[in-house]
Amino acid sequence: MTAILITGANKGLGFETARRLVAAGHTVHLGSRDAERGRSAAERLGARAVLLDVTDDASVAAAVRTVEAAGGLDVLVNNAGIQCEMDGDGAVAGAAELTADMMRTTFETNVFGLVRVTRAFLPLLRRSAAPVVVNVSSALASLTRLTDPGTHAYAYPGMAYPASKTAVNMLTVQYAKAFPEMRINAVEPGFTRTDLNANTGQQTVEEGAEIIVRMAQLGPEGPTGGYFDAHGTLPW
Repeated sequence: MTAILITGANKGLGFETARRLVAAGHTVHLGSRDAERGRSAAERLGARAVLLDVTDDASVAAAVRTVEAAGGLDVLVNNAGIQCEMDGDGAVAGAAELTADMMRTTFETNVFGLVRVTRAFLPLLRRSAAPVVVNVSSALASLTRLTDPGTHAYAYPGMAYPASKTAVNMLTVQYAKAFPEMRINAVEPGFTRTDLNANTGQQTVEEGAEIIVRMAQLGPEGPTGGYFDAHGTLPW
């Protein structure tokens, strides 16, 4: 039985990923920065609630102790993320509205949080016979797509969120090279209806979670250092 931790999993893609992986027979630690919401979500799924705020060192350290006491970790899914440049109606701030605070807030969760969690759980992952890390990225991280007028991504006006996910892709590549015994990949769930985009997405969480679930269950022979969506490899 594989032990899996998913950050930001009390709702949206994280919750659906947890549901699918529990159904597949895995032990799932459902990370949530809100204790009550996390506990409620875990109870609904048969998962294990873990209080985890990726922006807080003490919270992450406590989560490591909780997961270690439960038997260790095989798979880390870095799913927690924010998009602070989008308002409640789905309007995205463009270049003229971008502030340093927007960038700082976005990177604190999407980039620094990923690094904080990954570093903290590395000792547990390195004890696993088949360690896997899945970093939830975005098609908006692709410089190839954002510079191609023929893609949907080209028209996206935001800056902080795409920049943070491009950084996630770079971290994925470098982590994969540093730890060749692990399977470490970035995934693009697609434009999924979640609170992250004020529910303006065009596909369901069931569709969006497909690639996350698939990559979380990679074996030792699987790819590493890649960037994938449900249809295959994406251009950087």
